[in-house]
Amino acid sequence: MKQIQWSFSSLKDFIGCPKRYQEVKVLKNYEFQPTAATTYGNKVHAALEAYVKDGTELPANYKQYQGYADGILDIPGEKLVEYHMALDIEGKPCKWGAKDRWVRGIADLIVINEDVAHIVDYKTGSASYPDVNQLKLMALMVFAHFPKVEKINAALMFVMHSSIVDEIYTREQIDGLWDIFYPHLERLKLSYENDTWPANPTALCRFCPVVTCEFNKS
Repeated sequence: MKQIQWSFSSLKDFIGCPKRYQEVKVLKNYEFQPTAATTYGNKVHAALEAYVKDGTELPANYKQYQGYADGILDIPGEKLVEYHMALDIEGKPCKWGAKDRWVRGIADLIVINEDVAHIVDYKTGSASYPDVNQLKLMALMVFAHFPKVEKINAALMFVMHSSIVDEIYTREQIDGLWDIFYPHLERLKLSYENDTWPANPTALCRFCPVVTCEFNKS
């Protein structure tokens, strides 16, 4: 079987509904359809990226987020915007498009200051159910790509809700952080091997692009 390649978002899609994952990611019968919310989120990300990276003035309708961006600029260290990272199956850094890549992800912002790093992920959605596992995976990639880093301050920044969810990770936690993902990855591997993709009906089914599914009542 071909080596599984994954990201935080694709694994989360599989956990949410294996059938949807199969239809969208494996069979490619359906494509992701952008919504007004995702389009707005992408524009906010781009504006904050340009402000932090190049000092490009924020558009008037995004000025309310400048306080967050200025706070980021005050963090000492080298700032890496929209930083692409990939690891091979052994957890070692590899090129983004490498054929033998295992996992990859993009950090909205990384700040490297000697042996301390900061990871920031901008969020324009609801702050009600923050998923800090995204920060954990980004931290694992940073530890791999920056071997001098011993401590990471990571944050989900919900800019529309004036809310920040933060965590601290150390290099000694690496094995325990990986253990969070392994059970889900084993399930994903078994789904590929056995070609079994059970549906997981929830209240979100009406928003699913897989209109042929029996649980899609949209």
